[in-house]
Amino acid sequence: MEPHVTLSELDDEPAAQAAREGLTAFNAPFVGPHGYKPLALVVRREEGGEPVGGAFGWCYGAWLFLHYLFLPEDMRGGGLGARLLARLEDEAKARGCIGAHLDTFSFQARPFYEAQGYRVLGTITDQPPGHARHFLFKRFS
Repeated sequence: MEPHVTLSELDDEPAAQAAREGLTAFNAPFVGPHGYKPLALVVRREEGGEPVGGAFGWCYGAWLFLHYLFLPEDMRGGGLGARLLARLEDEAKARGCIGAHLDTFSFQARPFYEAQGYRVLGTITDQPPGHARHFLFKRFS
């Protein structure tokens, strides 16, 4: 009998959780003790205030993946982003990570990440059309 397959635009439905759990179980013998551990630095304008940005990712397989880093425009250019990234990297090292990786679009922050020691590993052109998506990494020393 052919399995029944449905299309969904839901981001985090139970089926996605089942797939994540299955993949995690499959990967476990290869990943060892370096399983998935979320990592977040939340930025607020004042203590107790609403979140306005931050740095979010996870450690997995002894590498930090920076999913996203965002600061409002008025909080950029003063070194806060570099401090957030350095703090995230320090925490990842403390968790046993040997490096970090991320992706960024050509209209986003490639020069910022390169200034922090990241190197381009690869690029997809026209993603989105007229732009590029860059994949960067940094091995911790």
